[in-house]
Amino acid sequence: MLTATALVLLMTLPGPALFYEGMVRRKNVLATLAQSFAAAALMTVLWMVIGYSLAFKANASPGMDRFIGGLSHLFLGPLETGSLIGTIRESLFMMFQMTFAIITPALIAGAFADRMKFSAYLWFSRLWLIMVYCPISHWVWGGGWLFTMVALDYASSSVVYLSAGTAALVATLVLGKRIGHGSENMAPHNLVLSVIGASLLWVGWFGFNAGSALTAGGSAAMAITATQIAAAAAALAWMFAEWLIAQKPSVLGMISGALSGLVAITPCGGLCRSGRRALHRAGGGHRLLFGGGLDEEILRL
Repeated sequence: MLTATALVLLMTLPGPALFYEGMVRRKNVLATLAQSFAAAALMTVLWMVIGYSLAFKANASPGMDRFIGGLSHLFLGPLETGSLIGTIRESLFMMFQMTFAIITPALIAGAFADRMKFSAYLWFSRLWLIMVYCPISHWVWGGGWLFTMVALDYASSSVVYLSAGTAALVATLVLGKRIGHGSENMAPHNLVLSVIGASLLWVGWFGFNAGSALTAGGSAAMAITATQIAAAAAALAWMFAEWLIAQKPSVLGMISGALSGLVAITPCGGLCRSGRRALHRAGGGHRLLFGGGLDEEILRL
């Protein structure tokens, strides 16, 4: 769990920062880096102050507990060295879940790079964590209504990716089209940085998926195996599909395919029981390619 926690944090600080930095215009490089770094600092403090309590602690009202946690662990007050969650130290569990809360707003930032002021991003992130992330996390993992329905979300598909994707779409719709879109050159300025960022995300994803087993047992071993297979197969799926459609593959396409495979395997990584099922999740690569023109052709973003 200690290693998994460090790997997930590795995903956030250099991972998305470098991945997005390489795809924006040169003038927005530092602003993009600042968003990821600030998200790590801000989410850490908010998670310690109130986020962990709202997400994972019971509400005093049984009716409200179905939707939002309580305030018993504000500032981590009752947390002690000997506190346990199952068989692991609660402080380590809290820290592991904190890394999930850190990376989510950093992922959202990629949707509105070039379009949101830094101060607005900080306000957006802090409100989103408390009003969206913490309630959904409580629904799925903290004893909320989805938890009581035995929802199978192995490693945060709904808590992180569904919520982040929805927030990113809504934010881009509210902000509108980029200034200069269609008239200025907005090609990625340095895809080498994006490849480095995607590689760090790939490695960090092992902590994301394997660590969600909360033990070094069979589920963790299958999760790390399925994660590697899905990422590699999805990268190949995108590469060959792009080869057929555009007559040549691209580096951006390969890293996009790998990340789509990682996202696709996350909800069931530790639940797969064979390599064949992991390979099936690689379909996320070419499905994302065929849907990749959605924002350009329909949303005009």
